[in-house]
Amino acid sequence: MAAVGKLARGWGRSLLRPGRPGEAVGRRGVRALRRSPVRVLPPRKERGAAAGEQQRPRERPPPPPPPPAAVERSSARPGLWYEKAAPGDRRLGKVVTIAKSKKFRDHHGKVLLEGHRLIKDALEAGAALQTLFFSTVGHLKELPEAELKRANLVKVKFEDIKSWSDVVTPQGLIGIFSKPDHAKMSYPAAQLTSSLPLLLICDNIRDPGNLGTILRSAAGAGCEKVLLTKGCVDLWEPKVLRAGMGAHFRLPVVANLDWESVPSNLPAGIQVCVADNKEPGAQAEATSVLGGAGRAGSAPGNPKAPVKSKPKAAPEPEDEEEAADVCVPELATQYYYENWMQTPVAVVIGGETHGLSPDALHLAASTGGKRLVVPVVPGVDSLNSAIAAGIVLFEGKRQLLRRHKQEDERQKFPVVG
Repeated sequence: MAAVGKLARGWGRSLLRPGRPGEAVGRRGVRALRRSPVRVLPPRKERGAAAGEQQRPRERPPPPPPPPAAVERSSARPGLWYEKAAPGDRRLGKVVTIAKSKKFRDHHGKVLLEGHRLIKDALEAGAALQTLFFSTVGHLKELPEAELKRANLVKVKFEDIKSWSDVVTPQGLIGIFSKPDHAKMSYPAAQLTSSLPLLLICDNIRDPGNLGTILRSAAGAGCEKVLLTKGCVDLWEPKVLRAGMGAHFRLPVVANLDWESVPSNLPAGIQVCVADNKEPGAQAEATSVLGGAGRAGSAPGNPKAPVKSKPKAAPEPEDEEEAADVCVPELATQYYYENWMQTPVAVVIGGETHGLSPDALHLAASTGGKRLVVPVVPGVDSLNSAIAAGIVLFEGKRQLLRRHKQEDERQKFPVVG
């Protein structure tokens, strides 16, 4: 018995001695004797799948966000409802950011208008309002109710409009419109009755402020139509809209025209004149495309000096051949205040950087047009394109009204021979 006990004690010490191969097996065996029976679990993958199947029915989709509360506007206009933007509503910021992009305007056909007067003029002309953001209900009182009911009205904080506005003192009114079509617009009756057989063609006007001012001058002078050739700044650029002061919705403006399609947008028998810088009596000089055709809408201090192009790098051979083939035609030149409104006239105003294009001069030559010069004091650089356009257009209006007055006097007091 003593030998058996000694053997058992040795065997137990061998099981607990570290570093021996049988140590782990011995411990598991000892622990297994002390454990209670347990449930056998399936493999991990099967267990995870089973757990997912059990939990899946318990998962519930998150509840949708509550719709914005519709609030009746006032007793003065019952039935007009608007949404009140909740804190953190980012619709205004997203819409304004996207609508300021020309790519978005062209792709989605939407434009952004800001300010009470501009939005009112657009609605009265028949532009389709989609969404209107306003800061106070009072902004809606002076807008047409019928058009407001078709749009989505959203009331936001004035601070939100101020943070996204481009103007220094915003009015708290921003509208998103479908891109207007000039053929579907209904222009003011007063504008139509005061319209004159005087058209304006903008050739490569790239400054937004200049283009907006030109459109405003054209509307004030009573132009029948304005044509914008390719190369002009986008008609619906925010800066053009602000400078235009609603002129977009007072007379037809046809944009993005190539010169091949310009004659089809002009009435038959019209004469095309160009505002240029060539002094009457100066020696006629044909100028190539690379040499420049003079700056339309500018009047330099020394008009008799020939127009010189800036030194450039040597052009490629094909450019030289093209320049040699295309030359600028010569036109009769006179001052703007001399009589030139004998027939319906279209005036071409070019950009200050590139001036008149050869296509504009060829069109003027084909209709028997003239160069109209606005003289300035020697030493003055040149007139702004928008200023020159205003001078020429209102002079054309003055001459046309004077001619109509003379014709009326002849009818009232006929000369008896």
